[in-house]
Amino acid sequence: MDECLPLYGTRLREAMRTVSGETMRILVVDDSSTMRRIIIRTLTNIGYSDCVEAGNGREGVDKLASGPVGLIITDWNMPEMSGVEFIRAVRANEQTKHIPALMVTTNASQDDIAQAMAAGVNNYLVKPFTPDSIKEKIQHALKSAQAA
Repeated sequence: MDECLPLYGTRLREAMRTVSGETMRILVVDDSSTMRRIIIRTLTNIGYSDCVEAGNGREGVDKLASGPVGLIITDWNMPEMSGVEFIRAVRANEQTKHIPALMVTTNASQDDIAQAMAAGVNNYLVKPFTPDSIKEKIQHALKSAQAA
């Protein structure tokens, strides 16, 4: 599933538009294909239907090079390149450093949250999550990125 299924209806499409009038593409990075499907289904249900996915941070870097992304949602624990390493790579790249990032992970300690924030995530969500909680965290991540 490389892209989320499209949503129909004017109000849903309007809700997905960014300030520029374009649909926001979300990159979902997680080594679990099941978790990627859950996140993408949740995103679709809350109005974000343009999604691309990657199985680890290295694939995520490749996806960022292949087209514009308006938000990154990444797991922490992944092979090849962890979520924290991925975010550091995103922030070190002049082309991608501005993209808001949300970490969605099972790592729940204050030290983990502090480490992720220091790496450059805009917000942090512990699994399991609800549609309302991910929607709230996405909105906060987008606002904090705009303020930066």
